[in-house]
Amino acid sequence: MIQKKNSGQELWRRAKRVIPGGNMMLSKRAEMFLPEHWPNYFARTEGCRLWDLDGREYIDMSLMGIGTNTLGYSHPEVDRAVQQVVRDGNLATLNCPEEVYLAERLVELHPWADMVRLARSGGEANSIAVRIARAASGRDQVAFCGYHGWHDWYLAANLGDDQTLAGHLLPGLEPLGVPKHLRGSVASFKYNCFSELEAVVRDGSVGVIKMEVSRNAEPEPGFLEKVRELATAKGIVLIFDECTSGFRQTFGGLHKLYSIEPDMAVFGKTLGNGYAITAVIGRREIMEAAQGTFISSTFWTERIGPAAALKTLEVMEKVRSWERITEIGRQIGEQWRVLAERHGLPIQISGLPSMIAFTFPVPRMLKYKTLITQEMLKKGFLASTAVYVCTEHSPSVIEEYFSALDPVFSLIKECEMGRSVDDLLEGPVCHDGFRRLN
Repeated sequence: MIQKKNSGQELWRRAKRVIPGGNMMLSKRAEMFLPEHWPNYFARTEGCRLWDLDGREYIDMSLMGIGTNTLGYSHPEVDRAVQQVVRDGNLATLNCPEEVYLAERLVELHPWADMVRLARSGGEANSIAVRIARAASGRDQVAFCGYHGWHDWYLAANLGDDQTLAGHLLPGLEPLGVPKHLRGSVASFKYNCFSELEAVVRDGSVGVIKMEVSRNAEPEPGFLEKVRELATAKGIVLIFDECTSGFRQTFGGLHKLYSIEPDMAVFGKTLGNGYAITAVIGRREIMEAAQGTFISSTFWTERIGPAAALKTLEVMEKVRSWERITEIGRQIGEQWRVLAERHGLPIQISGLPSMIAFTFPVPRMLKYKTLITQEMLKKGFLASTAVYVCTEHSPSVIEEYFSALDPVFSLIKECEMGRSVDDLLEGPVCHDGFRRLN
């Protein structure tokens, strides 16, 4: 049985009385993991480990800060850079020089780009990019593929059909509060389906194509090339959202792996190794459109984010983190396959190697996902069906993880042979998308 004392659950119940939904991010809600037993809150972190409010230690073989900490938690060099900023001062009437240094570094890493705007969260960076691109193209319509945040421009896709976004990572997103007149301002196309994109842009109203380079599947041969050619031919601004994919498989954007240059790109997540910093980079003729529209925020000028990013980039380059996490992720995927084969379970592997995930294509998969989290938590792991890899996931950690996972796969096989998974679950089944919580 899961340990009964759970201060995190107690605080979660308090949180839901004073915070709509309980917290600030859907992906961190207890209901997405183990509704009545998830520890919910951390006291401290180190490497790939964290400690909950009751002092219990866990190895994070799950989302590592929802993909932010590719160098591991509490990286000493990054933290020292931030601590120096705190001592010297984080925000003042004058600007911090680090924002210039960071902009120059990002342009250096992406020679096709000339200018940079900084922000602090992925959703707002994506909205900044869309605003600039609309201003530059002179057209309002956006064609998109993939997940791009919570802002009105994106959720407007569900005004006509509330399932439009279901195929782009999160099902169940309702456009409540999104102005109805935004209906028709965005249109979606499926990844690797170039004919859909062609149809969307045919009437000439689309000024922006916004997409992830890759998330769950690799691009089919010629797909990204054709998107680039189409955007150029139609005078459309092509934006690659690399908030999630950036600095995971190359030292920069994933688009570098495929030798496709966008007009703009958006970075976040890994850029500050846990500290809030995002960036929009782009060609000069596109980015200068930002001067004709109002894009401004006090806290985009604070110093911690750029300072953390500069040190993070320095450490990444030194240890070649993108190579390490890609190789570790490939090893995890292969060991999942071996484990599934040993237990006679069908398995599907997806995602970038450093953000690797699996599923069993069977009707009770959501219950099995809950069971995995439940049983692994008892063994000291935060775990589900995806691993966002960090450099601190050492061979010994991976070995310990698979030793713990082996008997859980065995349980799932027993359930596939007739044992009741409901009898094994000690609480409600986890959610698989957005749901309003009481």
